[in-house]
Amino acid sequence: MRVVTLEEHFSFAAITNRIDKAAIAARGFVPHGRRPGMEDLQRRLEDVGEGRLNSMDESGISVQVLSVSGPGADLVEGDAGIALARDYNNAILEKMKAHPTRFAAFAHLPMTSPQAAADELERTVKDFGFCGALINGVTNDRFLDDKQFAPILARAEKLDVPLYLHPGIPPKAVRDVYYAGMSPAADFLLATAGFGWHSETAIHTLRLIVSGTLDRYPKLQIIIGHMGEMLPMMMARCDGIFAPDFVGMGRSVQQTLRDQVHVTTSGLFTLPPLIATIDTFGIDRVMFSIDYPYSSNEKGKKYLDSLPLAPADIEKIAHSNADRLLRLKK
Repeated sequence: MRVVTLEEHFSFAAITNRIDKAAIAARGFVPHGRRPGMEDLQRRLEDVGEGRLNSMDESGISVQVLSVSGPGADLVEGDAGIALARDYNNAILEKMKAHPTRFAAFAHLPMTSPQAAADELERTVKDFGFCGALINGVTNDRFLDDKQFAPILARAEKLDVPLYLHPGIPPKAVRDVYYAGMSPAADFLLATAGFGWHSETAIHTLRLIVSGTLDRYPKLQIIIGHMGEMLPMMMARCDGIFAPDFVGMGRSVQQTLRDQVHVTTSGLFTLPPLIATIDTFGIDRVMFSIDYPYSSNEKGKKYLDSLPLAPADIEKIAHSNADRLLRLKK
């Protein structure tokens, strides 16, 4: 069976090393956040060739949709950030050319320069065949509903490509209040993969809805990972609290989520959150992902093979929903 995964990461030190180390540290990237099993993480992030393909083959992964793992161009202002994003996109295009049936990509955008980011999105979609863009958390402490990012949202809607809202490290002010005062490792992991950045991505998505932003871009499609970043469990609650007329939305939270948001399984390999996601978002909006190399292809594929779903639904999750949304070539 064809299997597509679409939250799969890479990072090239030769490009990332151009980012000011102080900016990286200020954003919260710290060495003690690397949990057990991640000792060779950078090697696996750098490998978009034989090692990655071998791992895909061993686990029956047909296609990875690649995206840059931070730190990235969102930490760099002006022309330097624009150049860094372009170089990342050019570099991954070369990797894709070597294996055109195995890799696709989301664009990396210079988020501190929104008009240039919109232009870079268009360049990579039209010239390179990229599938959209992946955005890592907030940019300068601002979510995508901020009016400065309107050019990016409008261009994605015009190009008919999705934006993947990926978690990012919470801003320092948030980390200091919510996630500090324990051990360095506990502080970082609670703020990020342990819980914090999932709730932040849920807030990011809800802000796009309750601010009316998605009403202004009704054809824009959003992807979120990790079984919906806790939104399946909270959908009914949010729907009951955010009355459209009172808040100023054109549609209910539930309707907007079902109209414009898609969910991947990245990094969560147990059945209850998947059932909740299918029950709330619908089977046609759920897509398989692994979160490689932060999660293993082997563990992810074993989970997919274990799902007690009808074969037609497995096909949708494994590839057909992603093929349709991203217009992937088979």
